[in-house]
Amino acid sequence: MRRHHRSAALTTAVLAGALLAAGCSSGSGGKQSETGGTDAAAGKATTPRMTVALVTHAAPGDTFWDLIRKGAQAAAAKDNIKLVYSSDPVAGNQANLVQNAIDQKVDGIALTAAKPDAMKAVVAKAKAAGIPVVGFNSGLDNWQELGMLEYFGQDENIAGQAFGERLNQQGAKHAVCVIQEQGQVALEARCAGLKKGFKGTTENLYVNGTDMPSVKSTLTAKLQKESTIDQVVTLGAPIAMTAVQSVKDAGSKAQIATFDLNKDLVGAIQSGDIQFAVDQQPYLQGYLAVDALWLYRTNGNFSGGGTAPVLTGPAFVTKDNVDSVAEFAKKGTR
Repeated sequence: MRRHHRSAALTTAVLAGALLAAGCSSGSGGKQSETGGTDAAAGKATTPRMTVALVTHAAPGDTFWDLIRKGAQAAAAKDNIKLVYSSDPVAGNQANLVQNAIDQKVDGIALTAAKPDAMKAVVAKAKAAGIPVVGFNSGLDNWQELGMLEYFGQDENIAGQAFGERLNQQGAKHAVCVIQEQGQVALEARCAGLKKGFKGTTENLYVNGTDMPSVKSTLTAKLQKESTIDQVVTLGAPIAMTAVQSVKDAGSKAQIATFDLNKDLVGAIQSGDIQFAVDQQPYLQGYLAVDALWLYRTNGNFSGGGTAPVLTGPAFVTKDNVDSVAEFAKKGTR
């Protein structure tokens, strides 16, 4: 697996927590839906109508992907694009959805590569068919070797390191990193980065993110068994909200911090139930991925020159700055 090297200056800035401005998923489980979006920005393209497929690994019930879709819909409305969305958390099924898009002869494909090996063959087929493919959200270490034009997302390992540095500042000693999908590269990278940046003890806890009662009971049992855990790190907003209940049920004094936002989580930061969140700006990821395909088709543009990813995070949302994000969260765009 080939890793793209970013500058030392960028890495240092992120690890120092310099990005303090406010910043995986609701899916259709493989069911396709078509929408052009209604949240267009100022102006609208007069270029010929295009069709773009947005194919993700979204699991049913995860609100993170609602933000991705809203961003994609906004770009589609602005760019005169017919947006075809589909998702499936099973990598092989997701690859089949990409093949469906190829068969439909779409003008461009934007996809997530949570399981990169499963996407390799189908991305090659898209290229052979003359269909440009961009990546977003998952697959930062693999987008170039997969043959994608561009990538939009967060460097999850660097974000994890920044997360760990922040826990050091808060005096945490023993963290449990809750992974809701084993083998998903972005999630695993977050916990790996956390372990690298955090000076205390870090251990991973695997749960089934599609079964919240199971998540709650598994985490509660872990906290009851290991009273030294003083920090719960979750990798998605719904998991974080469940963790709040687990901590209470276990009688634990552990603090909770998380990756990713939704409306409920913003409220939890305001109330103090959640310490902070790392926002990768999913709305922006969806918007940029779709808009990039329009730019490529109409003007031959490559964001990042086709050689560097476009980073959308990390940004820390804390009690100090959460109010500036809250109004956007209420609209469902942050």
